[in-house]
Amino acid sequence: MSEVLAYKPVLEVRDLRVSFHVREGEVQAVRGVDFHVNPGEVLGIVGESGCGKSVTAQTLMRLIPSPPSRIKSGSVRFLGEEVLLKSEKEMQQLRGSKMGMIFQDPMTSLNPTMTVGRQITENLKKHLKMSSAAAQKRAVEMLKLVGIPGAETRIHQYPHEFSGGMRQRVMIAIALSCDPALLIADEPTTALDVTIQAQILEVLNDLRGRLNTSIILITHNLGIVAGICDRVVVMYGGQVAETGTVKEIFNHPKHPYTEGLLKSLPRLDTSKDEPLIPIHGAPPDLVNPPTGCAFTPRCPYAMKICQRLDPGLIDCGGTQAARCWLNHPKVQEAKA
Repeated sequence: MSEVLAYKPVLEVRDLRVSFHVREGEVQAVRGVDFHVNPGEVLGIVGESGCGKSVTAQTLMRLIPSPPSRIKSGSVRFLGEEVLLKSEKEMQQLRGSKMGMIFQDPMTSLNPTMTVGRQITENLKKHLKMSSAAAQKRAVEMLKLVGIPGAETRIHQYPHEFSGGMRQRVMIAIALSCDPALLIADEPTTALDVTIQAQILEVLNDLRGRLNTSIILITHNLGIVAGICDRVVVMYGGQVAETGTVKEIFNHPKHPYTEGLLKSLPRLDTSKDEPLIPIHGAPPDLVNPPTGCAFTPRCPYAMKICQRLDPGLIDCGGTQAARCWLNHPKVQEAKA
């Protein structure tokens, strides 16, 4: 853990731009994304489908295929080292050891022809050079750590013999087996019912506390973010729309898109007859992204300048920043 503490933050992403070349043209999936993750912190990345969340996550681990994708520019520094300059061989050593990932669907991510124990031990033998006996012992410990009962027996079972929630726990055990400094969880609870969702989040939170692992949690569910995350990055149209602590974002959203996401959530403190307010319209076409603010066509507060110029991230006080002209000092002065 001393290696982690030597660098703060654990991960720094600066001006990341990723495109996909398709028949229709260049899809600018990620357009100048900036964020960081501190040691032992849970960072939530939220936004609707197509906003660039998963592409960003897979780029961090260099998992997006090239072609059709291309990393156009940017920097991804992990533990002080530039990830984008590493060879594929170096990335293979990094993935699964210092950087782990949990994918959306454990049934398609786990190998159906191998026992779950073997899938954990192979990781340990490759990265930590453990003997078969030591790796087997560690595999049992990891299954117990993520709350799988009868771990000594279950390491000999195959993925189809586990429930959806248990398979996701196996994925977490594999990702954490080499004590990574960073765990990326890409929609880890999407295919699970709410009870199992709560259990998986409890496991992640518990492991964060015990192992001081930094976590990036990618989701479209703001309820999950409120329950486990320290800070939030709200993405829209391949860009960061807003960032701040959970308290800042939920109590005082500074971007109309964030405000819309919060208004579309059911709440316990409102009348059951009060309707949810959807965000009307559709996300921007990233083959031809707008020149100004990407949210302008759907924004109830849009001004003329929003169509012409992108405001960039504007400091809103504290740790909060939002990509919205409404937060510009001159606009605030005019409103006053």
